[in-house]
Amino acid sequence: MISSSALKKMAASMVISNSSAIKQGISLFCPQSPFVKQSSCRSGMSFSSFRRRTIVTASSAAFANENREFVIVGGGNAAGYAARTFVEHGLADGRLCIVSKEAVAPYERPALTKAYLFPLDKKPARLPGFHTCVGSGGERQTPEWYEKQGIEVLYEDPVTTLDTEAQTLTTASGKLLKYGSLIIATGCTAARLPEGIGGNLPGVHYIRDVADADMLISSLKKAKKVVVIGGGYIGMEVAAATVGWNLDTTVIFPDDHLMPRLFTASLARRYEDFYQENGVKFLKGMMVDKLEAGSDGRVAVVRLKNGSLVEADTVIVGIGAKPAIGPFETLGLNNSVGGIQVDSQFRTSIPGILSIGDVAAFPLKIYDRIVRVEHVDHARKSAQHCVKALLSIHTQPYDYLPYFYSRVFEYEGSSRKVWWQFFGDNVGETIEVGGFDPKIATFWLDSGRLKGVFLESGSPEEFEFLPKLARSQPVIDKAKLQSATSVEAALEVAKISLLGKDESPDD
Repeated sequence: MISSSALKKMAASMVISNSSAIKQGISLFCPQSPFVKQSSCRSGMSFSSFRRRTIVTASSAAFANENREFVIVGGGNAAGYAARTFVEHGLADGRLCIVSKEAVAPYERPALTKAYLFPLDKKPARLPGFHTCVGSGGERQTPEWYEKQGIEVLYEDPVTTLDTEAQTLTTASGKLLKYGSLIIATGCTAARLPEGIGGNLPGVHYIRDVADADMLISSLKKAKKVVVIGGGYIGMEVAAATVGWNLDTTVIFPDDHLMPRLFTASLARRYEDFYQENGVKFLKGMMVDKLEAGSDGRVAVVRLKNGSLVEADTVIVGIGAKPAIGPFETLGLNNSVGGIQVDSQFRTSIPGILSIGDVAAFPLKIYDRIVRVEHVDHARKSAQHCVKALLSIHTQPYDYLPYFYSRVFEYEGSSRKVWWQFFGDNVGETIEVGGFDPKIATFWLDSGRLKGVFLESGSPEEFEFLPKLARSQPVIDKAKLQSATSVEAALEVAKISLLGKDESPDD
């Protein structure tokens, strides 16, 4: 009696005589990609025939991965959601391999700067609690889940080289991997301060993975004075966490206000006031000159360009991220927004190779421009869309609505929870409604048409309404919106505009 695992190995060692099939594998189909000449596609080949093929070579034993039909490079959010989509379509077992630089299975990365950093006595998040896909209400995909689904996962072994002709990958440990179709989901790396100005001193932290967060927590246990460099997402979320640890916290950034890429100055001021009420100090419009070590070799001082000094025993740097291109430059990069250029189905310039998540530069259909989105919502949705496009050939173009959110101060003992959501595009003039106690909303209007909407502390029903509003882009009566006396009244004005009615909320 031959076991199922033995049958899989036998299938993986078979030889397909057609040399072009060996070279292209399941990537032979290329449905109208603008990057691929249609002459390079084999006409008349149905996808069902590809599903029956086994991706093999005559020297099959030379490859370290048993599952070769689909290979995902990257072990973050996008990889986890892509794996789930393969499973949902019955094409994961014995076919899918994930190659990750991390030591753990894919997880919901936003937790690292939120609940993972809660003080130890305030119920911090820990794995396996936030493996994908719990962030969207899905199943918790632990390492055992991948094994049960027949998915091969290679941990702590990042890919270092790509050979598109041979359809192989080489990892840092020297493993040679074979792929039929390849999905690049490498995400981003943290932008770092130069080593020459103290960017790598002990006590200086960057957060991109669980190992980074664990090292930061070790520092916070002993910290007294914390400096956060950067006034964006990372800066705001880490500062909120350090408040829970009762630590002296200073946030330094070069801009005039927090979150300048999204917040208006007025909106930012509401959050700055709240953080300051909780003891956080802001040094706005300031540039870091260098980080200096103390007698023990750890960071001790942050020296600013104006010559002033800020004491610190722990420094967290949150100054942005860079797409993790690695060995994939030959796939074609976007020099404007960064990342690997893809089409509306996430196909790169090389047939059979796709890219998703933070690293992909894709067409944003709703606003007709190329963008790269560093957010978990896009990581999830791009993964699902990409896999469905790969498996079904015919699919609609990716039609993403930009979405950002943050949830902080949610630990026990906090004076209030902060939870905001934004949908759409922050272009045009703004109208702000509400006083942040507890709600505030900002509407972006361009030529009278709503482009974006921001809401703090909304109800579930209000948050659910936002994407419908932002996607529809209705013409809104500016005067009525400005005269709204509450966030609820302003949203009612927007709702009436969406329905195409003329009467005011009070009629």
